[in-house]
Amino acid sequence: MKFAKAIVKSRFVILIVSLALLVPAALGMIFTRTNYDMLNYLPDDLETVQGQQYMLDDFGKGAFSFLIFENVDDKDIVKTEEKIKQVDHVDTVLWYDDIADLSIPKEILPDKIYDAFNSGDETLMAVFFDTSSSADETMDAISEIRSIAGDQCFVSGISAMVTDLRDLCEREEAIYVAIAVILAVIAMMIFMDNWIIPFVFLASIGIAILINLGSNYFMGEISYITKALAAVLQLAVTMDYSIFLWHSYGEQKGIYPDHKQAMAAAIHETFRSVIGSSVTTIAGFIALCFMTFTLGRDLGIVMAKGVLIGVMGCVTILPSLILILDKPLEKTMHKSLIPSTKKLATGLVKIFPVFLILFAVIVGPAYYGYDKTNDEVYYDLSESLPEDMSNVIANTKLKEDFGLGTTEMVLVDSSLPAKDVRKMTKEMESVDGVKTVLGLESVVGSMIPEDALPESITSILKGDRWELMLVSSEYKTASPEVSEQLKTLNSIIHKYDESGMLIGEAALTNDLIDITSVDFQVVNTISIIAIFIIIALVEKSISLPFILVAVIEFAIFINLGLPHYMGQSLPFIAPICISTIQLGATVDYAILMTTRYKKERSLGNDKRTAVTTALETSIPSIIISAMGLFAATIGVSIYSEVDMIGSLCALMARGAIISLFCVVLVLPAMFMLFDKVIGATTLGFKPKKTNTEVKVDA
Repeated sequence: MKFAKAIVKSRFVILIVSLALLVPAALGMIFTRTNYDMLNYLPDDLETVQGQQYMLDDFGKGAFSFLIFENVDDKDIVKTEEKIKQVDHVDTVLWYDDIADLSIPKEILPDKIYDAFNSGDETLMAVFFDTSSSADETMDAISEIRSIAGDQCFVSGISAMVTDLRDLCEREEAIYVAIAVILAVIAMMIFMDNWIIPFVFLASIGIAILINLGSNYFMGEISYITKALAAVLQLAVTMDYSIFLWHSYGEQKGIYPDHKQAMAAAIHETFRSVIGSSVTTIAGFIALCFMTFTLGRDLGIVMAKGVLIGVMGCVTILPSLILILDKPLEKTMHKSLIPSTKKLATGLVKIFPVFLILFAVIVGPAYYGYDKTNDEVYYDLSESLPEDMSNVIANTKLKEDFGLGTTEMVLVDSSLPAKDVRKMTKEMESVDGVKTVLGLESVVGSMIPEDALPESITSILKGDRWELMLVSSEYKTASPEVSEQLKTLNSIIHKYDESGMLIGEAALTNDLIDITSVDFQVVNTISIIAIFIIIALVEKSISLPFILVAVIEFAIFINLGLPHYMGQSLPFIAPICISTIQLGATVDYAILMTTRYKKERSLGNDKRTAVTTALETSIPSIIISAMGLFAATIGVSIYSEVDMIGSLCALMARGAIISLFCVVLVLPAMFMLFDKVIGATTLGFKPKKTNTEVKVDA
């Protein structure tokens, strides 16, 4: 209470300090770099990741892209090539004129060279950069190349993809927040009892969001998914705390005549209730930090501190705003549009066996769909982008016109004998799905001694430590076929050079598949155990954690099982994140009802009365909370052209509604069924006997 009274007394100081913090927060947001490449979050100790760095160190080559020229004269391509070579951070441009005289007609070139660079009226050009795939310098170079080459040139590769993704996200991110804010305000105006309190909530939450985003500066960089979702998620998840304070303030005003005293009491009550609620949410986000794929840590840290800052804002900034705006708030009160839920609660408890039967019938198919959805996710990051995006068009042309699904790079020891390199090349060319293998030996042939070649040619494909080869595959990234192909290619490479390695998008994605399949199990287990322990401590019970987690996991099974039955494929990150976010964010609904149920039983009410009262009093808060999360995410899911973001928001929106129904329908039925078990395994559940009661019993 001392803390609460100090907040009330210092309300003007709190607001001044909060507004002052927005200045460094804004600077922090501006100078926090955004990472648009998901493959950057793979562990550094992977061979594929290390290989990328070796290529950069030895060759000065990092990113790699194919340029597809359509209906462009060779002479114009030569002019364009010279301009591209002058672009900052372009290391090497490789076209057929770099390995053959341009005066020689294309048609009499060796088939290997001709097929590698030409298809009908289209021709390919390979461009290597001296910076990494997702470096800002690489993305700027891609943009400059596009402006030089014009509309008849299409740029493929990871760097082109992240460039397009950056441009798209920068256009959409502000709109995400605007949509979330507008729909959240509408939802709160409908379900709250005051017309302007939603705007007060948004002011308080908005300050907390800006402070959180500004503090990301100390992380160095954040992913585009984190940047796009952080504000929306923090708004959706921490809105509950503002609602708790407002309702508590309304109750305390009926007890204390002085508004300042009422607010101090409300802060005290809210802080106690919000602690238990926020800890489960924070635990869900912290569980993401245990992912080997470090995107989880990125999102987990940002959202965990976002919830913590949101809680602090709820008990400091929001009370200050409410007290300062107390008179306007008094004048804009209205009757809540949520009707009395007494009859509904009584009716639902009366037919509770129906919901137990539904639980038993649905849980099997729901879990089956949930398990299948996890197996049916996609890992090809380009699938999350619109089909009319420049990079997606380029990739489609590569596949359809050149038969190229993906291009990998092979690094072998530069001292490896030429005859071994030729044998290895022939073996790799015979692997199913391999279209071409281009290296120093395969391009110039065995008849020309390496010493006779100009340095301008050898430097492209041979460095001090490594020799580089390009392997073009017909198979698509993240497909089962390319996975088998990579295994075969690796076995061939290691037969000739144990230190040799296969690197590139398909190889990195293959590692991503292996890692995230384990991550999903680890994160899910950690989040369940952590929240189980928190519920056990908060509710002082052994049985209640099993019941509450079972109900929310049931909701998660339904939510993530539906995509399988609807024939939808989710981005790989969605099931991992949603399992923890939905558990952490919506278990609050169950805790709210459970706490009231326990209280009613401790007062001596029978189980039916206790469950009915708990359900009746909890439904309005659960509806407001669930609709807030739904409103803040559904609009973004519909608007976003990035499926990685749209899918996550759609799952969160749907998960909020499913969790609402599961808690309102299934949880009371569980209480009715397991009341005796709960009573025997929960402290403070049974009413304390008074002295009078003891005498009567005697």
